[in-house]
Amino acid sequence: MRLIKNDFMMKKLYIVTILLFSVTVNSISQSKTKPSAPSLYYIFKEPKIKSANPPVIILMHGVGSNEKDLFSFAPQLPDSFLVISLRAPITIGTDSYAWYHLTFENGKRIGNAIEAEASRLMIIQFMNQLKTKHTFNEKRIYLCGFSQGSIMAYSIGLTVPEKIKGIAVMSGRLLEEVKPLIASKEKIKNLNVFVSHGTNDNIIPVSEARASVAYLKTIGITPLFKEYPEAHTISPAMFADMLQWLKK
Repeated sequence: MRLIKNDFMMKKLYIVTILLFSVTVNSISQSKTKPSAPSLYYIFKEPKIKSANPPVIILMHGVGSNEKDLFSFAPQLPDSFLVISLRAPITIGTDSYAWYHLTFENGKRIGNAIEAEASRLMIIQFMNQLKTKHTFNEKRIYLCGFSQGSIMAYSIGLTVPEKIKGIAVMSGRLLEEVKPLIASKEKIKNLNVFVSHGTNDNIIPVSEARASVAYLKTIGITPLFKEYPEAHTISPAMFADMLQWLKK
């Protein structure tokens, strides 16, 4: 699927996505004994430091991985946080999942925009459903993603910033088709953003991260942006900087 750039196609995409999302939600609800249960599979770690309304961080893995990937960082995250690690809804192999399919055309990476939008809506729905299973501070929700997971963090944080305190974008980029959906400058002005990227990344080039950061600045967001002499990965230095950002 080619990136959709005109208003007519954006409207068409939106209508198709809503229909697809409705079918997905209905099928999920019908397959569960408790309709209010979270619709995405996840694993979690309760905060070691107990409080009435702890902050929560939602981890989202990259394409081809699963919920156990970023959850390996859970013991290093602040003890006051409820840690949630999501599994993407699309199965692409054994223990291998994605938020949307990727194809390649003339050496260029093309994402399935309809699936990406459906996943964005599913994660938003998940955050609402999570309240039925866990107690947390709804004003202190952080999203942290790697690669395709960080793309979803961008997509959610910028479109429903009233639900998100901050996003950590690790080796990701902002999708062009999300830009028309971004909330007003007034709504996104308080969104905290951390961006890390490797200068040797051959999956998502650092130029795409720089372009995304430059765009953020045009809409009133100045993220904490750091580059590292790394490939497509989360290095110890990247994680340490993200952790420092999260603690602030």
